[in-house]
Amino acid sequence: MGYRVAVVGATGNVGREMLNILEEVEFPVDEIHAIASRKSIGVEVSFGDRILKCKDVEQFDFSTVDLVLMSVSGTFSKEWAPKIGAAGPIVIDNSSAWRMDPDVPLVVPEVNPDDVEWADRRNIIANPNCSTAQLVVALKPLHDRARIKRVVVSTYQSVSGAGKEGMDELWDQTKGIFVLGPSEPKKFPKQIAFNVIPFIGAFNDDGYTDEEAKMWNETHKMIDPEIALTVTCVRVPVMVGHSESVNIEFHEPLDEDEARDLLRNSPGLIVIDQRNDKGYITPKEAQGEFPVFVSRIRRDPTVEHGLNLWVVADNLRKGAALNAVQIAQLLDERGLIGDR
Repeated sequence: MGYRVAVVGATGNVGREMLNILEEVEFPVDEIHAIASRKSIGVEVSFGDRILKCKDVEQFDFSTVDLVLMSVSGTFSKEWAPKIGAAGPIVIDNSSAWRMDPDVPLVVPEVNPDDVEWADRRNIIANPNCSTAQLVVALKPLHDRARIKRVVVSTYQSVSGAGKEGMDELWDQTKGIFVLGPSEPKKFPKQIAFNVIPFIGAFNDDGYTDEEAKMWNETHKMIDPEIALTVTCVRVPVMVGHSESVNIEFHEPLDEDEARDLLRNSPGLIVIDQRNDKGYITPKEAQGEFPVFVSRIRRDPTVEHGLNLWVVADNLRKGAALNAVQIAQLLDERGLIGDR
């Protein structure tokens, strides 16, 4: 016996990846429904060897399913997630709409699995921002051992974080520069091909962007509100895979060898850290993979207890679709999804 599952936003990058991963990990599914907006009715998406035709979210009866994985805009989720949750299924939402709601657990299974136990307050569980997800997987075992005092993060975020339009723009601009001449940016505020853009999201009054604020707010909610965290988010001309340069200051001593061993033995992490010209991970190598990868582990001699890390993950997988499916697996293991 399996579950009745719906994927809302099934035609997007993350929605399609959710369907792929559900099949890949053999999540127990009896029925699967692809749901999208009215304009996408009938659009075909794949689930293993099966082809699903998208159904209209406004006409679908959500009381007929046990679990909903949702990858839609925050505005759409604000309207629909409570309606769907009230109909009975648990909603695992990938948008930013519910992450900081005190009645909605924000979950990365390797970091705070017990928080799924109070999902019944709204029948909604939030997925974190893609950059936050990989960061907290790396920070949690180190914080448990030596208590993190301060973190400085610079992100190098791929264009797939901005959806298919972002990927198309990088591709078109790259071709255009060599063949047709540069084109005007549409999805991004400046040219992304052969460039980096130190701006993601929208500016807040303090000069930080909402993407940067998400990272510290979500880390505080999932790990510890006492951690001082400052972030600069940068869009780079990479198709898939987010990278992060992470500088950590601890309250207690932690040398690089012990940190390396801690990370090697922690769930969801792979350490690739050799001191030669190929002994580290890049986003290209992380593409399509499940784990968070850590490289360049080294002491920071400018503070009493400091380390530097390089953290990389596939943002469509661990940063979004995979984390949602892992939450579903966690709910399954704990018997928290409706009736089998």
